[in-house]
Amino acid sequence: MADSVNALPFFYGNITREEAEDYLKQAGVGNGSYLLRQSRNYLGGFALSVLHSGRCYHYTIEREPNETYAIAGGKSHRSPVDVIDYHSQEMDGLVCLLKKPCNRPKNMQPKVGPFEDLKEKLIREYVKQTWNLQGAALEQAIISQRPQLEKLIATTAHERMPWFHGTITREDSEPRLQNGSRTNGKFLIRQRDLNGSYALCLLHEGQVMHYRIDRDRMGKLSIPDGKKFDTLWQLVEHYSYKPDGLLRVLTEPCPRPDGEIGRPLLPRDHPGLSSALQNAAGGILSRLKTVPIPGRKKSRESRHNTTDNLNPYETRVPSNQAGSKEAMPMDTEVYESPYADPDELRSSTVDRNQLFLEDGELGSGNFGTVMKGIYKMRKTEKPVAVKILKNDDNNPSVREEMLREANVMQQLDNPYIVRMIGICEAENLMLVMELAELGPLNKFLQKNKQTTIKNITELVHQVSMGMKYLEEHNFVHRDLAARNVLLVTQHYAKISDFGLSKAVAEEQNYYKAKGHGKWPVKWYAPECINYFKFSSKSDVWSFGVLMWEAYSYGQKPYKGMKGNDVMQMIESGKRMDAPMNCPPEMYDLMRTCWTYKADERPGFTIVEPRLREYYYDIAQ
Repeated sequence: MADSVNALPFFYGNITREEAEDYLKQAGVGNGSYLLRQSRNYLGGFALSVLHSGRCYHYTIEREPNETYAIAGGKSHRSPVDVIDYHSQEMDGLVCLLKKPCNRPKNMQPKVGPFEDLKEKLIREYVKQTWNLQGAALEQAIISQRPQLEKLIATTAHERMPWFHGTITREDSEPRLQNGSRTNGKFLIRQRDLNGSYALCLLHEGQVMHYRIDRDRMGKLSIPDGKKFDTLWQLVEHYSYKPDGLLRVLTEPCPRPDGEIGRPLLPRDHPGLSSALQNAAGGILSRLKTVPIPGRKKSRESRHNTTDNLNPYETRVPSNQAGSKEAMPMDTEVYESPYADPDELRSSTVDRNQLFLEDGELGSGNFGTVMKGIYKMRKTEKPVAVKILKNDDNNPSVREEMLREANVMQQLDNPYIVRMIGICEAENLMLVMELAELGPLNKFLQKNKQTTIKNITELVHQVSMGMKYLEEHNFVHRDLAARNVLLVTQHYAKISDFGLSKAVAEEQNYYKAKGHGKWPVKWYAPECINYFKFSSKSDVWSFGVLMWEAYSYGQKPYKGMKGNDVMQMIESGKRMDAPMNCPPEMYDLMRTCWTYKADERPGFTIVEPRLREYYYDIAQ
């Protein structure tokens, strides 16, 4: 959303109400002229300023929990622009119709608030330290989860501000403000209790004034009878330009004493943590908790004596439970390559004595079955998926195919691709892979019709990131479909099934099959069927079909049609209709993926950013 709103000529960014009034009056356009600015008290919200009869009126456009925008008490819309379009036709509570945008002066960019500059640094620091990520995995974590990370950082950023002094007492705060410079308006904020109550301590004529900051039921912060804010830094920003009930504006932050750093106020397992966090995040982070590592039990001692405060955000690691609204892929142990962990995993072979198979199949195919297992090592154990070749002495080609798949998978290292742990030669040939407990994307969506469009877009975007990685490394998947995308959690998808994959020579950029095989024709681009040519561009076509499957909640594409009928339909220029309730932007992207000529079809370097932009739009 940020990028698309920034591009609006009448969006002024982080300006004050007074600045908005000056711009509107200077423009001299008259009744119904308006501009849009960033809300300085509602996180992710906007403010609409309108001129009527020489007076300015201001309306807050809040972002609602279901990712829509509305003026208080008004109709909900998908974006702030839709709110403006609506009110240019209907007054519906406004003082007048919106008639003419007051555009920014020439060469003026939207104003960036002080927090925006800090946010990028804090996001990188948070991801790096919370999940110990670096390099490509760090970059992909930030790209994939930026909306959630921005929300998380916004609600915890005050802990890193020099003016935030933590849980000091009223008596301790006064000498801190009176030492050194005694500038009027010098200030600090301290935490009063674990229920999200703070105090603003302000120096005025040598005396320290204490203003209580309470949190209401909706999680909004305010001094008594004062303006309400989503975050402490927004409150500080507001009172730094306007006293608005205080004796004076805030001028100079009182720094913390030497050696005292901003960090969490509570150890990880403090009994008051969950309620404090629930309040501190205004409900946004209500499901946060520390992350258990799959297959590893904490000792009693480590559970109750957590003293490691090196990570400034340690207390706010989201849950990795599948149903958690704010879960992130990085909360699962499989986000990072298992090769980066214990020594045992650096080998490409798995000892049969360390592999324990469990009852029940995860799936089956021409090759045999997939079973769940536990891979036990010296220091830990990991749940795994084990692909077991059925004994068939008459068909050595199946064995070769499995070994070829293992060879492809061992060359790939990306958070959004199922990783190969090793080959086990025992009573049968076994491929040991990461386990994605929730199974194939199409089956998950068939059973979970309540999954939101935002959640589906998040997963589809992750698939596009994995495919962009394959494209960059000259691998063609050749079997991309929703059945071959596995879910680690409801918010974390991985591409699997590399049985048909091929590495292609850089100078050639495509693979040519010798002849027609047992192919998933409904997912194949025209050049695959007509000329046996496979490339990243043909994978893009398949990705369009995968998107259709995802937004139709796991329906079968071209239902009831045979392969030849599908090919005739495509050759005639027709394409599948949009799934019911599919966002038009996403259907438009599918149609782009189904461009007939491969050289006119976009690559994943274009598809992934388009998906990302739409995901950010609806997730902000």
